[in-house]
This record gives sequence, structure tokens and C-alpha cells, in this order.
Amino acid sequence: MKKLLTLCLVCLGFLAKAQTAGYQIGDVAADFSLKNINGKTVSLADMKSAKGYIVVFTCNTCPYAVAYEDRIIALNKKYSAMGYTVVAINPNDPVAQPADTHEKMQQKAKDKGFDFPYLMDPDHIITKQFGASRTPHVFILEKTAKGNVVQYIGAIDSDTEGNNPDKINYVEAAINAISTGKKPAVTTTKAIGCTIKWKKQGA
Repeated sequence: MKKLLTLCLVCLGFLAKAQTAGYQIGDVAADFSLKNINGKTVSLADMKSAKGYIVVFTCNTCPYAVAYEDRIIALNKKYSAMGYTVVAINPNDPVAQPADTHEKMQQKAKDKGFDFPYLMDPDHIITKQFGASRTPHVFILEKTAKGNVVQYIGAIDSDTEGNNPDKINYVEAAINAISTGKKPAVTTTKAIGCTIKWKKQGA
């Protein structure tokens, strides 16, 4: 009986770990509906002409996220015309990080000229579903007959400082491959950035 109980606990622990691990390469990502900075909700299905999505978990405050803002804007400018639009999601709890409130996000988008959705996920439901853990953290989805398939997870490029001319552009390489019917040569990299500011339990 004791052995059986131990086995059950191990299985439950493994299941819990699997449930919080988030998407893996080849998984079909479920659609979602989150509040945009204009107060309206946005889902992937709303973007009917999209061929895929560059889902970026980012925020107002993390120095790494700030350093990548211009590069995220450039990605959207380059690839939205090809059908791959940026969908930015702020995963931080605005209570834990007051500079990531809806109003502050609106101001950030205005100041930087964001021309893509900048969505709120204050309860971390979609963040945990994807398995994002840093800001920025990128998930490239390809729209297929079976759904939005995860084709790349990780960093935008290999240059967190933004001053390396020899950087590897992971996201660009992945989309360039997908858009020609190929699989990305690199499908996962380590996301470098700030940890997500989670809501305190019971808050």
C-alpha cells in the first residue's frame, strides 16, 4: 500500500510538472482572448489573413525587454507584410510591478509607436499555458490546417546588448525557413531576460 501511494504521488508530481511546462515544438497552441491597450480583446483568430504569429512575452520595465523594443518593432514591420505579425503579451502582475499597469502599457505603446497588439495577462493564464518564464520570451506559431503549430521557442537573437554585428537572428531565421515551407534549423534557444513578476497567491 505504501509503495502504491508513493507511486501515485510520483505520478501526480510528474503530471503537475508536465502541465506547467508549457508548449513544446510541434504542439498546437490554443487560441486566447486578452485585453489590448485600447480596451478591446484580441485573439489570434481575429487576424484572419495571418500565416503565423510572433508571440512575444515582454513588458515595460525589464531592461532586456526595453533593449529589444526597437528590434520587436522592426520584426513586425518586416514580417507582418509576409503574414507573420507580432503579438506582444505583458505577463507581469501590475500589483507586483506597478510600472506594468494598463495605463503604463498604453503610454509605452504610444511613446514607441507600437503598431501591433500589446496585451495584458495579469493572471498569467496564457503565460503559463505557453510556458513563458522571461521577458522577452518568443514563441513562433505557424498557422496550419491542424491549428497554430509552435515552430520556435526562445530568444529573439544572440545579442542581448544590441551591439554585436555578428549576432544570430533566431526569429528571422525561423520565419524565413517557415515561409518557404521548411523547418527552422534552430527551434529552441534559451530566453535571456528578467523573470516574470508573478501574482502573489491569495492576492
